[in-house]
Amino acid sequence: MLLCTLLVNLYVTAYSKKHIDERGSYSGETADCVIVLGASARTGKPSLILKDRLDLAYELYSQGYAKKILVSGDHMYEGYDEANAMKEYLLELGVPEQDIFMDHAGIDTYTTMKRAKEVFLVESCIISTQQYHLYRAVYIARRLGMDAAGIPCDVFISSKLPYFKAREYAARFKDFFYVHIIKPDVILGEELPIWGDGRITEDGLT
Repeated sequence: MLLCTLLVNLYVTAYSKKHIDERGSYSGETADCVIVLGASARTGKPSLILKDRLDLAYELYSQGYAKKILVSGDHMYEGYDEANAMKEYLLELGVPEQDIFMDHAGIDTYTTMKRAKEVFLVESCIISTQQYHLYRAVYIARRLGMDAAGIPCDVFISSKLPYFKAREYAARFKDFFYVHIIKPDVILGEELPIWGDGRITEDGLT
């Protein structure tokens, strides 16, 4: 099992590396959106890790590399809402409300990517997250049929980084089997095309 896990990690990392650019060096075509993967927002505000992801998304959007921003996070119980916290932060930066789509059901990376493809009809995207997470996110997105690139947003270095990296090692193995073998059911719902008006996602039912 350990050898299998190691091989899967090596494969996922090698596959994704060629689709990951350094911050400031991206020169690809304009994507449908930047996908911002959720992280802690327990005070109602984005954590430092999440702010890094949002700042990069704003940078790419402002430079014209993406037409929209899709923020995806956990809103599975009352009083905790990552997506709205992310949206409010982007609004403060000056992103127009109609260009921000919220996915309130992005409970994990696989679900976020599956819903991006099937609900928001994303064909091309740039993924904003930390380097350790980016290999898996890019791998899932591309294997689900999106033309996905990734850019690491690491500015704040968490003291929990060794824990995050260790957890990611297992998560890559899990999501490899999700993509290729298990293909778990994901709650989808009506289509909300990313080229439309993001305000349609305000009701929190997405």
